Amino acid sequence: MKKPEKKKKTQNPVPDQSPVVLLLIDLISDFTFPDAEQIFDDYARIVPNIAKLKKRAKEAGIPVIYINDNFGKWQSDFHSLVDHCLKDSVKSQHLVKQIKPQQDDYTVLKPKHSAFYCTTLDVLLEYLKAETLIIAGIAGNICVLFTANDAYMRDYKLVIPADCTASNSVADNTYTLTQMEKVLKANIQPSTELNLEELKKES
Repeated sequence: MKKPEKKKKTQNPVPDQSPVVLLLIDLISDFTFPDAEQIFDDYARIVPNIAKLKKRAKEAGIPVIYINDNFGKWQSDFHSLVDHCLKDSVKSQHLVKQIKPQQDDYTVLKPKHSAFYCTTLDVLLEYLKAETLIIAGIAGNICVLFTANDAYMRDYKLVIPADCTASNSVADNTYTLTQMEKVLKANIQPSTELNLEELKKES
C-alpha cells in the first residue's frame, strides 16, 4: 500500500493577526504614467532594499499588503496588473519580478493617493490587529505621504524606512521623510537597521 505523501511544512507561516504589518505602495507599475521617467531610477534603486525587507518581514511572521493604484480603470484587478507587468515586456518587468506578490500576501486596489481612501484597508488592518505600519514604496512625497497622514490620524505607529521610498526627486524625498519624522513621529531609519522582532514587542 502506497504511503500518503507528507505535507510540506511551511516555514514561518503568516499569522492571521500581527501587531506589525508591511504596506507596499504602488510598486507594481508599467511606468507609463506622467513623470514616470523622473522616478524610475530611484524606484530601481529601492526595489532590492524592499525585496530584502519583505523577505525579513515574512520570516518574522509579519503580513505584507500590496496597495496599488487602479489608474482610473474601474474594471481592473490587481492580479491582471501583475500579469501585465510580468508578461508584456514593460520597462519595469525585471524589477517587478523581484517584488511580485506571493500567494499569502494581501492586495488592495486604491482609487486615489491614500491607501485608506475608499478601500478595504481599514477593515483588513482591524482584522490583523495591526498597531504599527511599515510603509514602503512610491512616491514618497505623494501616495506614501498621504497614506502615512491617514495612518497617523488613525493612531498607528509609523515606520517609513528612508532606503525604501522614492519620490520625483531626491530633494522631495528627503524633505518628505524629514516632515514625516517630525510631524507624524515616523521612524525613518534605513530598513537594514530595523529590528523587526523588537518592533513586534514594542507594538
